[in-house]
Amino acid sequence: MNKSGLTNLLAFILLLAGYVLKQDLILNIGLFALAGALTNWIAIYMLFEKVPGFYGSGVIPARFEEFKAGIRHLMMSQFFTDENIDRFLSGGSGHQRDLHLAPVIEKVDLSPAFDAFVVVIKESAFGSMLGFVGGEAALKPLKEPFVKTMKKSLIHMTQDKAFLANLREELEQPDVMADIKNQIEEIIEKRLDELTPQIVKEIIQDMIKQHLGWLVVWGGVFGGLIGLIAALLKV
Repeated sequence: MNKSGLTNLLAFILLLAGYVLKQDLILNIGLFALAGALTNWIAIYMLFEKVPGFYGSGVIPARFEEFKAGIRHLMMSQFFTDENIDRFLSGGSGHQRDLHLAPVIEKVDLSPAFDAFVVVIKESAFGSMLGFVGGEAALKPLKEPFVKTMKKSLIHMTQDKAFLANLREELEQPDVMADIKNQIEEIIEKRLDELTPQIVKEIIQDMIKQHLGWLVVWGGVFGGLIGLIAALLKV
């Protein structure tokens, strides 16, 4: 069982135990803990799923086109610069047969992509809840897995035989630099069109659910503490 489910289960057991044993202190702790943990779990769920009647839910699939546009801009502004294209062209056909973009991708700083992702989270319905667990700092543990996952996905895409064949073909054309970049952008656009909202959602969901699960844990902890304080104030 994941930590989110375990937290909700423990909070529910406390609530049930307090009710059965007629212990107001335990009942309050369990009730507030369950409310905090369950609320955060629902908020995380609504990041990925559209819930009718809840404005801001399903923000990840809703920003699908922005996500694709960000990848396209990243590849054109950092991978396929005029300098890199010049290097590919000057290398001749021998270099083109050995063309590997993985080393380039590994050196690229994906921090701006993560920063943009944080902005998406903050602007969603989930953003207001970050304040309860340390604000934007609570998302910092996601940066490393986000960067690793993005680089892995980009490397996988650029290693596709069709992608490399189209890229080499376009680089061999005696066109001006602007035309070459336009052709490369079209190739990238075609590859990105193969991405579906479901694929993008699964990539991000698998990456961050494990880490955002701590928000559920801390929601339960802080909720339980609030319940304890409330119960003590009644005494």
